[in-house]
Amino acid sequence: MVVWAPDDVVNAVVYQGTGPKSLTLMTMRNVGSGRGAHTSLLIDASQRVLFDPAGSFVSDAVPERNDVLFGMSPQIEAYYISYHARETYYVETQKIFVSPEVAETALRLALANGAVPKAACAKATSGILRQLPGFESVGSTYFPVTLRDRFETLPDVTLTVYREDDADDNSTAAAQINAALTAGQ
Repeated sequence: MVVWAPDDVVNAVVYQGTGPKSLTLMTMRNVGSGRGAHTSLLIDASQRVLFDPAGSFVSDAVPERNDVLFGMSPQIEAYYISYHARETYYVETQKIFVSPEVAETALRLALANGAVPKAACAKATSGILRQLPGFESVGSTYFPVTLRDRFETLPDVTLTVYREDDADDNSTAAAQINAALTAGQ
């Protein structure tokens, strides 16, 4: 489905990180089986965006253009992770620092990618990554954990695991997060 937030809405929320440029692969995994349920890529370039292919995270305060979410401040990143982490799923993030040129290329590729069909999140994310210098080894895959495992072999990747014990139905969390974001919290 095509989603295209207007320029003024996107421009109003652009967030620029203050640290070194980076890419953060996010993998949502089933607690029981360890299987991957979703993949996304946080891109910290001239602006900080999240490539969330076929993702379900929606907030009135986070404009989207075809699976790219804008205004990804650390607070919104934390809400995104919290939305996915619950009693049946946990989130792994793998962060790697990159040159400004690699970050900008990732941003351009994500913006040009277009909307992704369901069950193709890892395929789309690996398709972007393997076009970047130094990331060719991630190859192409439909499987979030395969992508996660290949990403882990890159030099200097930092892994963080997030767990929460919210109920499996994340609709309540989604409503609470949206209310907090639209209230400016």
